[in-house]
Amino acid sequence: VQLVESGGGLVQAGGTRGLSCAASGSIYSIGTMGWYRQAPGKQRELVATITSNGKTNYADSVKGRFTISRDNAKNTVYLQMNLLKPEDTAVYYCYADYVCAGSACAWDDYWGQGTQVTVSS
Repeated sequence: VQLVESGGGLVQAGGTRGLSCAASGSIYSIGTMGWYRQAPGKQRELVATITSNGKTNYADSVKGRFTISRDNAKNTVYLQMNLLKPEDTAVYYCYADYVCAGSACAWDDYWGQGTQVTVSS
């Protein structure tokens, strides 16, 4: 199982950016998916999560600005980021906690490789 993020880059403060994360493999079910981020010198922190039936959870710092969504048929999770701030600059990581692939299902911490988002002031 691989999680592959895309969509990072450089954006001006106040701008928008969309991230995507596609899970590859013979996957037929994924549990909760989400996004975390890690800024230089800081710990990785939760940004947003979404359950398989669409229940969402957001960090207070991004509520009202970021929107998480998913397409279960495509095994893909999205993060729409609006009104970006310089403090949103970080490497953004895709996450999943439960994956059914092939003939097995497993609880684990599945992570993508990360995609850099840089917000300039």
